[in-house]
Amino acid sequence: MRVLLAQPRGFCAGVVRAIDIVERALKKYGPPIYVRHEIVHNRHVVEDLRQRGAVFVDELDEVPEGAITVFSAHGVAKKVQDEAVSLGLPVIDATCPLVAKVHAEGRRYASQDREIVLIGHAGHAEVEGTIGQIPGKVHLVQTVADVDTLAVADEGKLAYVTQTTLSVDDTRGIIQALQTRFPTIMGPDVRDICYATQNRQQAVRDLAKEVDVILVVGSRNSSNSNRLRELGEELGCRSYLIDDEKGLQPEWFDGIDRVGVTAGASAPEVLVQNVLDGLRQFGEVEVGLLDGVPEDVRFRLPPEVADVA
Repeated sequence: MRVLLAQPRGFCAGVVRAIDIVERALKKYGPPIYVRHEIVHNRHVVEDLRQRGAVFVDELDEVPEGAITVFSAHGVAKKVQDEAVSLGLPVIDATCPLVAKVHAEGRRYASQDREIVLIGHAGHAEVEGTIGQIPGKVHLVQTVADVDTLAVADEGKLAYVTQTTLSVDDTRGIIQALQTRFPTIMGPDVRDICYATQNRQQAVRDLAKEVDVILVVGSRNSSNSNRLRELGEELGCRSYLIDDEKGLQPEWFDGIDRVGVTAGASAPEVLVQNVLDGLRQFGEVEVGLLDGVPEDVRFRLPPEVADVA
């Protein structure tokens, strides 16, 4: 069996930063460290940090008085930040800088008295945080059809922002629909869309040309991992989302010679290597690496943990 690894795959810079923040906080302050929601959407990462002393909570009222608290990479609403202040909690903010940039763009547009259209998935932690960071009216649209039914106060005073785990290709149709219906709508440059999402989706497009089956390593609550699997299917390549090697099914590989493997932006590389080991139960495996876009992005750590080796 020929196995082709996507390039790039797995952790993006925002995820690396968020995990690093929790690890450094544990080292500097000692356990327990409290994290509001999952630091990133990966079951293995969360369980590993839990075993090392991180406590994941749904709401801040579950955090003991004075305990070190970390906000997840997905960002939080302004009211959550205010609640932390009122409770006197020392907070380390692990919000991905690209998510924080979307928040800042939304606030800037709102300061111009514009209603904001947010392109994203309802219920996603990042979307909830972004809506809660923008004062004024925010309209959530998920599809082109949503644009058709959008009701706004002033069609000449609109702007849009996007969820970072959507790529340029994911949002292109919706943005075009918005621009057709509202010609004066403002929005960020496409270069502001998350590089990691776009690069990983392009790698799947390239994989689909070379393999018969694509395996996406990632958790089911990971938006970008689910999108990678969906994209593979859209390209006519059978695609499966698995947490780890335990998810492999023998029937997937009957008569299959070429398998592609990638990983969502919150999935660690060790899981990919474990999947390769799991594939060896079905026969000899030859591993190759897809040509792809190199990533060398690094984000600065917050001052609370920047001094920890």
